[in-house]
Amino acid sequence: MTFPKSVLVLPSLGLAALVLAGCAAKKGELDETGGITAIRSACPVVGVPIGTGDVTLFDPATSRDSTAIDVTATMTNVRSTCNDDVGDQVATNVTFDIDARRARTDGARDVVFPYFVTVVRGGTAVVAKRVARVNVHFDAGQARAHASGTAATSITRSAATLPADVKEKLTHKRKAGDEDAATDPLTLPEVRRAVLSVTFEALVGFQLTDDQLKYNATR
Repeated sequence: MTFPKSVLVLPSLGLAALVLAGCAAKKGELDETGGITAIRSACPVVGVPIGTGDVTLFDPATSRDSTAIDVTATMTNVRSTCNDDVGDQVATNVTFDIDARRARTDGARDVVFPYFVTVVRGGTAVVAKRVARVNVHFDAGQARAHASGTAATSITRSAATLPADVKEKLTHKRKAGDEDAATDPLTLPEVRRAVLSVTFEALVGFQLTDDQLKYNATR
């Protein structure tokens, strides 16, 4: 897969993730003279899309009866670190665990789960995606198994940086009596669009089939 120059996803093969946590955008705060400080971070929000943090395998595969559940797996303990202080690239590293359980424990077994790593811009635009696999090994007689791994994303700093004119609107000092004193710049459509445009998410989850997604949504 070819990625846009602005975003490159580099997952570590054989691993995956769950719910989220790091490098979220910071909420703007008004300082005592009316400007907004601590506007945002260039780091992407890291998380797992709803409905993709669990997977259930059935035997037979076409059954959805609870007695046919073969293997279940959950992505958990998602953590991230992000360096947005120096350089042209904003790098985020994600670590995660997978906890799996099987119904039958006769003999050793390996189960391979496909997973995705994707970068989303502005809440809706997928600018990069890669699908890889994680292998979970069950020893003979073992009902539960665990795997851990890492993934990484790199976003061009310029793509995640607010334009100077938008920064000025957000940090402009406002005094009582000024025409714009009572206006929150974050409510201005052009400012909201600009902030959304430079906001990225790094999302990970199981690469599910349509049937698996439907099962997660309706169980």
